[in-house]
Amino acid sequence: MQAVQDIRRRVRSIQNTRKITKAMELVAAARLRRAESRIEAMRPYADKMLELMATTARAASSLRGLALLQRREEETTAVLVVTGDRGLAGAFNAQALRRAFELERQLRGDGREVRWLVVGKKGAGTLRFRRYDVEGSWSGFTDRPAYADAQAVAHRLVELYTNEDVDRVVIVYNEYVSPLTQRVVSHDLLPIPEEILDRGDDEAQEAAQRGDFIFEPEPEQILERLLPVYLETEIYRALLESAASELGARMTAMRNASKNAGELIESLTLAMNRARQAEITQEILEVVAGADALSG
Repeated sequence: MQAVQDIRRRVRSIQNTRKITKAMELVAAARLRRAESRIEAMRPYADKMLELMATTARAASSLRGLALLQRREEETTAVLVVTGDRGLAGAFNAQALRRAFELERQLRGDGREVRWLVVGKKGAGTLRFRRYDVEGSWSGFTDRPAYADAQAVAHRLVELYTNEDVDRVVIVYNEYVSPLTQRVVSHDLLPIPEEILDRGDDEAQEAAQRGDFIFEPEPEQILERLLPVYLETEIYRALLESAASELGARMTAMRNASKNAGELIESLTLAMNRARQAEITQEILEVVAGADALSG
């Protein structure tokens, strides 16, 4: 009888766990739809920002005085890795950190010094556990980032770069593809690649070159103000992509956990029924043996 009771207790425990994982899956799914909407709403703004920068750059006489565009010999590289504040999201945090550590090994192999910045408690905890010095750490907003959060990160990056504490800044984060797929990407944030200034609407750029636009103040001054905003926008986009990826990964992980719990419940229920049948059979045999003994 003890075996049946133990199995029944395990079944109840797993059923309670399945309720939790199912609820977490539904919450993640609802929040994922909102995260997808935020990404879609930001894309036109980012496109217009690139167009404005390209148009202004075409009208500028020189870009040499813009600090965020200036390249110098690379000796120290800052790696900004974006993770989440919580777990229970499959490989979401681990794959971003894995890519960051691969990048670190590559940079150190090339003789570069690496300095770390991290978004998310999970990433910060892992880096500190490995005894890395962390130049900047931000948390508390990874599942629902605001533009002000991106501004805080960008301000620290600009400070490190303009003070020549670092010569290059690379960001590593999960790019959202679908609820089932999150792709880890890494690219340079600073210095801002000059290639982005070649993008934009062709007609607007031609108009800028012909002098159809009147710039006040000078194009160089406008671009000097636009570049930090572009950096903030890029970081904000990465935070939104990471937030959506985390929710998608959590939804998938909780769905798989609920499915596995259901399969385990079925297996335990079958074992419990077999144990009960064995107990009943044993009791019948004992009754028959007792009756035979009395009759004899």
